[in-house]
Amino acid sequence: MTTTKLSVTWDYRCPFARNANEHILAALAAGAPWTVEFIPFSLDQAHVDEDHDPDVWDNPSMAPNLLAGQVGIAVRDRIPERFPQVHLSIFGARHDEGLDLRDEAMLRSRLAACGVDADLIFEEIQSGWPLDCYRKEHEAAVTEHAVFGVPTFIVGDKAAFARLMTRPEGDSDLARSTIENVLAIMERHPELNELKYTSIDF
Repeated sequence: MTTTKLSVTWDYRCPFARNANEHILAALAAGAPWTVEFIPFSLDQAHVDEDHDPDVWDNPSMAPNLLAGQVGIAVRDRIPERFPQVHLSIFGARHDEGLDLRDEAMLRSRLAACGVDADLIFEEIQSGWPLDCYRKEHEAAVTEHAVFGVPTFIVGDKAAFARLMTRPEGDSDLARSTIENVLAIMERHPELNELKYTSIDF
């Protein structure tokens, strides 16, 4: 069985990033033969006016907007076995419960619910490396693959933004086939640059 290596970008504010990441994690949990790198991306940075505004990484007023992403990064890199649960929990906080991703207390409660020591994660954030990592990975995605949003799938030297309308809802076969369809289009149909339905039937 061939193992596919892919990357996917995320920003916890985006519902389509949540859909794609849910499909990937559900398929991986069921044994999908993929090696996946989860890359943080800042939608705030993507919309910075380069001529007038500082980068979000250098703007203290934007620090709260970067907090949830740093939590995800710190868990991904320090406690990777907990990352899937924490990742989905933070997405759920935003899109199922409408909670504020800038609220440290909320993020701490999510970590605790996932069995993660919140103090440890926020100590990592205070040390500064998660923010440096956030900036480095975001900028690399933009520079190397012209990434402009989430979710973007990256396989080898190909990158494609894909807006998935469904969630797996516990169906791991659906999760796997959904992602495999995206990967198949990227591999077999590079001429298909954009396809967008004029109405939504979901």
